[in-house]
Amino acid sequence: MQFYSTNNPDLRVDLKEAVIRSLPADNGLYMPVSISPLPDSFWENWRTMSFSDLGFHVAKNFFQDAIPEADLKKIVQDAINFDAPLVPLTESSNILELFHGPTLAFKDFGARFMARLMAYLTKDDTDELTVLVATSGDTGGAVASAFHNVAGTRVIILYPKGGVSDLQEKQLTTLGGNISALEVEGTFDDCQRMVKACFLDTDLAKKHNLTSANSINISRLLPQSFYYFHAARQLLDKHENTPEIEPTFVIPSGNFGNLTAGLIAQQMGLKVRQFVAATNVNDVVPRYLAEGNYEPVDSIATISNAMDVGAPSNFARMQNFFGDDWETMRENISGLAFTDEETREAIKTVKDKLGYTIDPHGAVGWLASEIWQQADPSSHTIILETAHPSKFIDTMESELGAGNIEIPERLACLADLEKVAKLVKPDPQEVIDFLG
Repeated sequence: MQFYSTNNPDLRVDLKEAVIRSLPADNGLYMPVSISPLPDSFWENWRTMSFSDLGFHVAKNFFQDAIPEADLKKIVQDAINFDAPLVPLTESSNILELFHGPTLAFKDFGARFMARLMAYLTKDDTDELTVLVATSGDTGGAVASAFHNVAGTRVIILYPKGGVSDLQEKQLTTLGGNISALEVEGTFDDCQRMVKACFLDTDLAKKHNLTSANSINISRLLPQSFYYFHAARQLLDKHENTPEIEPTFVIPSGNFGNLTAGLIAQQMGLKVRQFVAATNVNDVVPRYLAEGNYEPVDSIATISNAMDVGAPSNFARMQNFFGDDWETMRENISGLAFTDEETREAIKTVKDKLGYTIDPHGAVGWLASEIWQQADPSSHTIILETAHPSKFIDTMESELGAGNIEIPERLACLADLEKVAKLVKPDPQEVIDFLG
């Protein structure tokens, strides 16, 4: 299997180079040279497969012959050992709960798969692998959990000071061992820029054997495509008498890795009626879809902090999928943006009217779903609920009242642990100095 750079279609690298090096030297993003549709034999059986078996067949199709089947099956089965249930809200709107993994966020799918894939690809290497990652919330905790005490690796997590919730911060600053955290006096965009600068310094990247666990790494996206198939078949099970149903996926979006994973699933043959990108006031992509001009800006802090991204890195992949054609992209992807005030009201409305407790990111998705269904009443929406509401306890209790949010034990136990993080300026040199 080979990959090219979004900045150079003629570039060719193998799977190990794309995954371990993460970012091409030309500052593009790696894309597979081809994504083959899944064979008829898959579609004949996909609705009765276990979730991990479904993921294995999707991964096998994606990787072609790059990984032996037995090894790939073990990677998928070890990584995807929790469910992503579809929860009906109304007859035509649904929530896909992606927070049943160890850190209560959808990032567990990508981080756990990536950790096992990297271990496989580097099993014969002798150099320590340094995982460098920027987070706006859930990525850091998921990566820390997935790589904690993995032999031959060290993990350095950059996160914006004041830009993640207290419990999110505890998830990435309390494990110790091979996990280190840098608290950046800046925004997530600063963190992302600092990480990219390190990868673009080829001598530095080689010296420290750098790899990324952000969604700039193509291996983060593939396992996220698994749950699009899983969601679609659950929707079909719910509407057994309507076999032609094609889901509209409503995706709370920040760096747009989740949506890009959906495009991968679609390329493999999953029937999708529409993708709806739902953002907070960091609305670079919705504005592009409306006007045709892509203009990155400084991010703005919101209560849906994981989406506080002013320069989404996966936008380059989205353009690549559609041949840089704005009209084609906007035919397949719609964009809607909402304020914190609207998000807060949505949290209360979903609880009061539908009896469901939804986190701030999912609330943005619900708002977009409501608007979309007014425009397309026959659609069946699947809203990606990307994190457990308890990870945003201050916001949730502010809207629903103190004591009304259950905090799972694996998160509650972190509250009294001591945060360990180094405060740094938003300068790549700070990371270079920390690397040593």
